[in-house]
Amino acid sequence: MRTARAVLLGGCIICAEVMAVGQVLTRADNLPIESFADATDPYLEGYIQALVDMHFYEYRVIVRVKNHNVYLAHLPKNELVSNSIISFVRDLPGVVSVHVQDVTKEELAAREKYVEQPRVNGIWFPQSTVLFQPLVADPREPTYSGALRVGDCVVGSPAAAVSLGDNFPIFRWRDVWKWHGDLQIGIDAGVWTVFNFHDIPKNDNGDLCELVNADYFAGIPLTYAVDLWSFRLRVYHISSHLGDECMVNHRKYVSHRKNPSFEAVDFFASYQFSKHLRGYGGAGVIFHSDKSFPLKPLYVEYGAELRLFGKKLYYHKLYGTPFFAMHLENWEQHHWALDVTYKLGYEVSKLQGVGRKMRAYVDYHQGFSYEGQFFNRRVKYGELGFSWGF
Repeated sequence: MRTARAVLLGGCIICAEVMAVGQVLTRADNLPIESFADATDPYLEGYIQALVDMHFYEYRVIVRVKNHNVYLAHLPKNELVSNSIISFVRDLPGVVSVHVQDVTKEELAAREKYVEQPRVNGIWFPQSTVLFQPLVADPREPTYSGALRVGDCVVGSPAAAVSLGDNFPIFRWRDVWKWHGDLQIGIDAGVWTVFNFHDIPKNDNGDLCELVNADYFAGIPLTYAVDLWSFRLRVYHISSHLGDECMVNHRKYVSHRKNPSFEAVDFFASYQFSKHLRGYGGAGVIFHSDKSFPLKPLYVEYGAELRLFGKKLYYHKLYGTPFFAMHLENWEQHHWALDVTYKLGYEVSKLQGVGRKMRAYVDYHQGFSYEGQFFNRRVKYGELGFSWGF
């Protein structure tokens, strides 16, 4: 107890000194190395604990320091997040080495007496990451993106594909079931639109493009993560709408317009084979579709993601990683024919491994169109794009 109070008091004194000289410590990489050359272990321990709590507060990681060697306890069961925390601490100035150790229930309870206030056994609106990482190459993953598309014989070439979507975590339960993983419920929502720049009929408005189609998505995912595994059970709705300009310019669609909307439930499992390779797979059932565009109920999706040669961008204090991802689908609606998307690109993030990212990429899709009532038409195209999200 006395040691903890001393660390907290020392931290307050240091913060006052920093403010006095007009410096701002915004994240770990901005800490001056010379400040830790002669630092005591309690001094360093207090700083590292504060930084870990700032970026990964929902996991209640315990930090101990001895001879500038850092010992981390009570790491999350999610292997991807744990490795990110270890990498984060290892990069801090003054740290000689990082080790993982177990902590007893008594030690954890004693720590909570002076660092924890009574609270619910979970986290409202967790910020650091999602438990089930998004499927990078899935063309219907809710995310923010914009891409130039070429070769699409359905909507025209060139075309612009734009998406707006996100995953909003609502509540995360900790230490769930006998595996002691994390369970989370959230909201998925998004819209995918595609604009045609080819063969636009001339008119007085001088239009340069037309909105061909917009698909609207909303879902409720229940996700669970433990060790190298993560799972997602999701119920969702998709509705599709032809663009007004498309129907004006192509009058045949007015009388042949369909409403390919449906509700479905799916279950996916993901396994992190290593820090470089991830594989996943799942199946879904459509339990209702619009009568104007009936869909057969079953589908399966699976794929893999490979990240290699990642490194820290010291000048910008970011992490950069090249990636290659592929996403494959087989729908009963398409008589189980293969639908495949490949994506190659580079992603950057503030923290290594987890958190929000920005990606520049090229991709190639061959199979069937995703655009509403053109869902049953075969297509192949390539894209050059940019996306941001998890």
